Amino acid sequence: MHLILTYLKRYKKLFVLNVASVFGFALVELGIPTIVAQMVDQGVAKQDEAYLYQMGAVIALISVIGVAGTVLLGYCCAKISTSITRDMRNDIFARVQGFSRHEINTFGVSSLITRTNNDAFQIQMFVNVLLRTALMTPVMAILSMIMTIRASLPLALIIGATIPFIILGVYLVARFSEPISEKQQASIDALNRISRENLTGIRVIRAFNNDAYESDRFNTTNHAYMGHSKRLFKLMMITQPIFFFLMNLASIAIYWIAAGLIDQGTLPVGQLIAFNEYLFHAMFSMMLFCTVFMMYPRAAVSAKRIEAVLQTTTSVKEAQSGITLDDVHEITFDHVTFAYPDGEEPVLKDVSFTVKKGEKLAFIGSTGSGKSTLINLIPRFYDVSGGAIMIDGINVKALDLSTWRDQLGFIAQKANLFSGTIADNIRFGKEDADQKELEHAAQIAQAYDFIMEKENGFAETISEGASNLSGGQKQRLSIARALVRKPKVYIFDDSFSALDFKTDAKLRQALKAETQAAITMVVAQRISTIMDADQIIVLHEGEMVGCGTHQELLKACPIYHEIAASQLSEEELAHE
Repeated sequence: MHLILTYLKRYKKLFVLNVASVFGFALVELGIPTIVAQMVDQGVAKQDEAYLYQMGAVIALISVIGVAGTVLLGYCCAKISTSITRDMRNDIFARVQGFSRHEINTFGVSSLITRTNNDAFQIQMFVNVLLRTALMTPVMAILSMIMTIRASLPLALIIGATIPFIILGVYLVARFSEPISEKQQASIDALNRISRENLTGIRVIRAFNNDAYESDRFNTTNHAYMGHSKRLFKLMMITQPIFFFLMNLASIAIYWIAAGLIDQGTLPVGQLIAFNEYLFHAMFSMMLFCTVFMMYPRAAVSAKRIEAVLQTTTSVKEAQSGITLDDVHEITFDHVTFAYPDGEEPVLKDVSFTVKKGEKLAFIGSTGSGKSTLINLIPRFYDVSGGAIMIDGINVKALDLSTWRDQLGFIAQKANLFSGTIADNIRFGKEDADQKELEHAAQIAQAYDFIMEKENGFAETISEGASNLSGGQKQRLSIARALVRKPKVYIFDDSFSALDFKTDAKLRQALKAETQAAITMVVAQRISTIMDADQIIVLHEGEMVGCGTHQELLKACPIYHEIAASQLSEEELAHE
């Protein structure tokens, strides 16, 4: 409820209109029966036609007010609930954008999608019902009870006797529905996760002929979701029959007692007609209020899940008055140690090196040696556990994070492209890049030729997941995206793995001139990609076991020599 109130405060004026419209609605629903009762008892019974016409005009006026109030109520409810949901989704998205990989992995991608879409929608539905009924119900219930007591105290006591049963039923439904709602939302998370894995890994699934296994996995989770939903709906559905049962019992009791009162002359017939309307509105208002309470457990579960995201702070903290740099001359790793937040052993241990402007620094090592983890520390996807990363003598944590990342051209190990045109994807690196800059970046990245072979050139549309491009084409576009922004630091995380040797060689040759005024850091698996590096750092189980040029490492580092021997011929090794 705290989450909803926080967002509701943003729409105070609409909320005031919403409250005003409730009284307009109540005026119609309770005012008209009262006037009709007077028309029966005073106009019809006394055959006063002038009074009937007079009261008819009042009813017409009240009806107009009521229609206006109902329309205004619907508008305010829809506007507030949809606006709150919009704001909530924007806030969730903005918060997730600031998460480090640790927070994203903690929640899970599928769960974050569910919280942004489905959980926010549950809040929207609850707020809409809340604004319609939670405000209207107390007004209708209180006024109805006042009118029933005013009409007949004995009959009013009958209505009062049914209310405790309704409240008890609401409490029981709310108590039993909350744990079911939690399981239901968890099942949606699982369904989203399986669907996402299935769609992204469809080729692997088909290649291993595991369609039946995936279908069974989805069906099992879907069946569990259906079971939770059925239990929840059954619980909700039994409330309406019970309500009408209580209402019918109360009506029978009212007619039984009212017959005696009318016979005694203490209850006018018109008042009985009005009393039935008061009874209906009093009990129907309670039922609507029950609906709010029945929806509350599910909304509360969704609110908790959303609050968990909004209250989570990223482990990568930004400096309040971050330092900005116009250029980068030197990057130093000063005894850097790093362990993942949920890991036990450090992935990197006491790593120290310095790379300067105009130099190319390469990293090589076996799988799991910590190469990608090391370069992920530079853009602060994670923060170091020990030691420090210094940029021109300044700790990277003291830099303004946004402007620091603007200095970087990061080409990830997995080439991620977005739906849109080729030009849009390259401009992701520099939003205002003109056509000449796009072409230059594409030429350096060895992507220009295949782009121009496309029917629409740079305007060619890239499909979802870039399924209409090969792995090498995706890597080259990713490199062009980094080149177009002309960064001060280039970081290539095994970004040449999908290229053939000819394209690899041409690309590295073109990059030399393009990156000579910047710092270049390369993670590679192929020796041929990094042989020309000014320094090569050899990592093994998170530790630096070698540092030097290609020739120096062949002589001084057994692990490097072993890697080189597995990739180069004896003649090439001897030549080197």
